Amino acid sequence: MTSMLIIDIQEKLLNAVFNTYNVRTNSEILAKAAELLELPVFITEQYPKGLGSTVIPVIGKVYEKTAFNAIEDIKLLQDLKNSSNKKVIVFGIETHICVHQTVTGLIENGFEVTVISDACGSRFQEHYEAGLECMKANGAQIKPTEMVLFELLKSSKHPKFKEIQSLIK
Repeated sequence: MTSMLIIDIQEKLLNAVFNTYNVRTNSEILAKAAELLELPVFITEQYPKGLGSTVIPVIGKVYEKTAFNAIEDIKLLQDLKNSSNKKVIVFGIETHICVHQTVTGLIENGFEVTVISDACGSRFQEHYEAGLECMKANGAQIKPTEMVLFELLKSSKHPKFKEIQSLIK
């Protein structure tokens, strides 16, 4: 089984990234897919008092944080370990800061990490690209939304195939 970790998709952060539309759209698709596939979802919010709450409709446990590496919150790391899922799908804001540092921490703790490239954002494209490059060099797989959705399904015979397919049409 796979878990999903959504990092800091909050109003003030989302409005500042260069690829706002893609991040919002693909994050919503992924959140809906997680619900349909009954994946455990973990959500972080960086200083929500100042940056606002998560702006996509998603069901999951929310962790408030101030550290850039979200798993420095011992509770989140413990909850991820307790989920017994060694695979974690990660996406959010900002690619080169919180996503990168969290992914590095996950890999160091033995998780297999897939970063969803078209659901991550940064203020500047070069920062976004640098973050993806670093995460790949550290051992993360970098994939787009659609690729991951079909990997989760494995087959068109999956009972949720039509519902997942309808999310990307």
